[in-house]
Amino acid sequence: MTRILIAACLAAGLLGSSAEAQRSEVAGFTPAQRAEIVDILRGALKTDPSILRDAIVAMQADEAVRQEASARAAIAGAGDALTRAPGDPTGGNPDGRVTIVEFYDVRCPYCRRMLSVEADLLRRNADVKMVYKDIPILGPGSVIGARAVLAAQKQGGYGPLRAALMGGPADVTTESVKAAAERLGLDWPRLERDMDDPSVTARIDANLALARTLSIQGTPAYVIGGKMIPGAVDLSELQTAVAGVRAAP
Repeated sequence: MTRILIAACLAAGLLGSSAEAQRSEVAGFTPAQRAEIVDILRGALKTDPSILRDAIVAMQADEAVRQEASARAAIAGAGDALTRAPGDPTGGNPDGRVTIVEFYDVRCPYCRRMLSVEADLLRRNADVKMVYKDIPILGPGSVIGARAVLAAQKQGGYGPLRAALMGGPADVTTESVKAAAERLGLDWPRLERDMDDPSVTARIDANLALARTLSIQGTPAYVIGGKMIPGAVDLSELQTAVAGVRAAP
């Protein structure tokens, strides 16, 4: 009971240093009641400091549950824009039963670290489809990289150029894109023109807007089923999420 009371008081601000009447009124206590409660709680904390730790852990767990519920609602609301937007670049099995959506930046070191993990995942799971959402959030080089890979998609070269840029120097420039494109046998003059195509701009803008809707704070971020998985993670975590989608009715 004491732990529950402390959690409630933390939420109401009763353990803060300020004793404004407004805070007391919001908490539903008179100043005298507030002072009495604070004295009781301070005494309990001196006797058993673990009470505060447990109360904070409980509050954090509750917040995590709320955030997960919010993410699931946002994912459900995104609908086809998330998993079936026409023209989105894809990898793996195009008809896969399980769809993984990755929001990434070609210059992001964590996204680069995940390349081998994703390749391993696709090798192990023939029923997985990857959908790539390029969100250039790390400066001008990221914008150049995103435009380049989306322009390369028009020549069937999205995957190879994506791998080349993400496996190369993090300082992506027009010159490095040109060198990689020519090594891959892509039509550089065409790719350079297509980098400024309005459809490329529109796709990047749509990806960024969707990332904001889903409250994505950084890259990489994965959406698997109704679950959001932020950051670079182990293969086992992705595998568990994939298995969860397969097991869903």
